[in-house]
Amino acid sequence: MRRFIGVFAAGLAALGLIACQPKAGRQEVVVYTSVDQVYAEPVFKAFERASGIKVLAVYDAEAAKTSGLVNRLIAETAKPQADVFWNSEFAQTIALKEKGVFAPIRPASAADIPEQFKDPQGYWYGFGARARVLIVNTEAYPQGGPSSVFEFMDSKTASKKWGMAYPLFGTTLTQAAAMYVLLGDAAAQDFYQRLKDRGIRIVDGNSVVRDMVVSGELSAGLTDTDDACSAVKGGKPVRVVFPDSGPNSIGTLFIPNTAAMVKNGPHPAQAKELLEYLLSDEVEGRLIDAGFFQLPVHSKYSRPACFPIAGAKEMKVSYADIAGRVQQAARQLREIFVK
Repeated sequence: MRRFIGVFAAGLAALGLIACQPKAGRQEVVVYTSVDQVYAEPVFKAFERASGIKVLAVYDAEAAKTSGLVNRLIAETAKPQADVFWNSEFAQTIALKEKGVFAPIRPASAADIPEQFKDPQGYWYGFGARARVLIVNTEAYPQGGPSSVFEFMDSKTASKKWGMAYPLFGTTLTQAAAMYVLLGDAAAQDFYQRLKDRGIRIVDGNSVVRDMVVSGELSAGLTDTDDACSAVKGGKPVRVVFPDSGPNSIGTLFIPNTAAMVKNGPHPAQAKELLEYLLSDEVEGRLIDAGFFQLPVHSKYSRPACFPIAGAKEMKVSYADIAGRVQQAARQLREIFVK
């Protein structure tokens, strides 16, 4: 009897294990993404309807600023749980590539994406960009106003109230790293020291900059196009300027989304299919319509933004070089702005 009970229990345990396993032939793909669920989920649902592949999405915590997912991908390198990483910026994507987290891929849908927006070996691809822009209060500046980030240092404009987010996080830090690449360490550090000495207002985020310019508490500020676009669509008294777009100027920093395939992920075929879809001009247009980003990257694609972008001059700087200077920029700027 005891022997029968043992065999019976072992059989039940085996049945339990079988029940917990994924169903044979089930089509699914696991995505880690820093993109807000309100924007990413409709894209995943559309992909599910078109492909029959279930998307299992893991979203970052807002407080983690993407670093939670990055650390998770690194920790899982020996046994990856994710198939695809969709990031709302590029610096940490490039850092993960350098750590061997990704596998190369050549999606047909990315063929017309300009070379500066993709890794030469195919480890990551950029699509749909935001830009670092000036948002100007039109009551403070009925005409004219700042057109260059360097005007923020000008002592002649000290009476004007200008602001930006802390340059230690997010796209403001990415812009700072770009300045370090373009200007060199000493000149970039001097630039930010002079900003602080001049009395520029440092606030808690890009949306705060936007709101303070809208209210008139600030005359102008640095923010992203998605934040600026919401103010323009809301009919607020603001004007958006793509800074340094004139001849012999450094240009405006464009910050693309990036997508990559995780090396040795559990569902490689489904990962390739999702990336083919995600990098398509169809998805880029859908996300522009949703207001997630404003600048199309596909060379064959034209999509109107909420303000003119024709005059925008793209900053010519390597994204890999920017990513390589993020940590150094953060260390030096912490000495300037956190005391």
